[in-house]
Amino acid sequence: MTPGPLRKAPENFLDGRRGFLRGAVAAAAGVAIPAARAQADGNGDPNILNLPEHSTGLGQGVATDGYGKPSKHEGNVQRRPSPGLTQTAQSSVSFAPLQSLFGIVTPSGLHFERHHQGWWDIDPSRHRFMINGMVKTPKVFTMDELMRLPAVSRFHFIECGANTGMEWGNVAVPTVQYTHGMLSCSEFTGVPLITLLEMCGADFKGGKFVLAEAADGSSLTRTIPMSLIRSGEVLVAYGQNGEMLRPENGYPLRLVVPGVQGVSWVKYLRRIEVGDQPYGTKEETIHYVDLMPDGRHRQYSGIQECKSVITTPSGGQVLLDKGFYSVNGLAWSGRGKVKRVDVSVDGGRDWRTARLETPVLSRCLTRFSIDWTWNGKPAVVQSRAVDETGYVQPSYRQLRAVRGTRSIYHNNAIQSWLVEENGEVKNVQLS
Repeated sequence: MTPGPLRKAPENFLDGRRGFLRGAVAAAAGVAIPAARAQADGNGDPNILNLPEHSTGLGQGVATDGYGKPSKHEGNVQRRPSPGLTQTAQSSVSFAPLQSLFGIVTPSGLHFERHHQGWWDIDPSRHRFMINGMVKTPKVFTMDELMRLPAVSRFHFIECGANTGMEWGNVAVPTVQYTHGMLSCSEFTGVPLITLLEMCGADFKGGKFVLAEAADGSSLTRTIPMSLIRSGEVLVAYGQNGEMLRPENGYPLRLVVPGVQGVSWVKYLRRIEVGDQPYGTKEETIHYVDLMPDGRHRQYSGIQECKSVITTPSGGQVLLDKGFYSVNGLAWSGRGKVKRVDVSVDGGRDWRTARLETPVLSRCLTRFSIDWTWNGKPAVVQSRAVDETGYVQPSYRQLRAVRGTRSIYHNNAIQSWLVEENGEVKNVQLS
């Protein structure tokens, strides 16, 4: 197996988990910490012996700006655009810093962005949501009317269909933020779409699909199979992580289609039309399609297949010393729950089953971890997820045997990180 191209990560990307990078768990595992770090001078650590200002004086009062912000010391943890993609800000991407996150919920301010015509801060009092097509009674809802209806809250991941797309072309982007950062997970609150369709008397026998339409300038539209909607999981959502949606995430209304690529989660949702066949919209016939080896286009490939990635250690990070580390990452599947995650530290020759942190929810991110004692020699770390349907995350060789080399979307191949002898972690691609 031959590694792909390597690239040193710029310094401003080295913002992963501090505890991991600084080897904080080394002492607990009985690994010696260099004296220069354990003792600042002959009399001990001055950060312990000399009381800091915050232990001797008054702190600040209640925040006056009305909305809490992260610590100034966490200013490097932020969404980042890619210099390799379009520089038209209204039609581009900003990536979530997966290497710096904990648990499964992405803070709203770090949720990845994908825009087709820029974001808007729409006045909710003027926003309207329509249902028409194959229904007995077309209806128009205001936001107040929608929010009066019984609502549900559910945790789900959202992943752009192009996530990890650059890796198809053997481009080893430096960090997990750029390889997998078009991925986030939130608690979404809203009204099940099936409830609203029932209120309008939708034709569930003849109506096989719905068209979801956005209110932004691109009028983005997507076909959603009625079979997904009947499950009750598809939401017309206004809430995210306990508050209203952020403007860049579709405020005041968006569609939530669990397990399906993010472009179908139509933001600034203004209309649902019930129909009897797929609509063949621009985003389904020209974009979000894959060129297969036989020359045909793969279309309507909405489901995000089972996938995982190790976030620590990952590209751009540095292991400061050999010894004990907790390897951890994220796994997800558009078809249900993650059943198992295996981890390899030798490039896929041997695998061990990782711990799954609870909760393990359907179509939601799942955090996994495994103990590892690094011996200071080069190592290639990988993860391989299995979902409750029995589907196993493929290697690049397995995926390309079916999909060829000209795809962009739905790359769920196993990700490899090379840990070098000096502790630097780089992106490599194994066949």
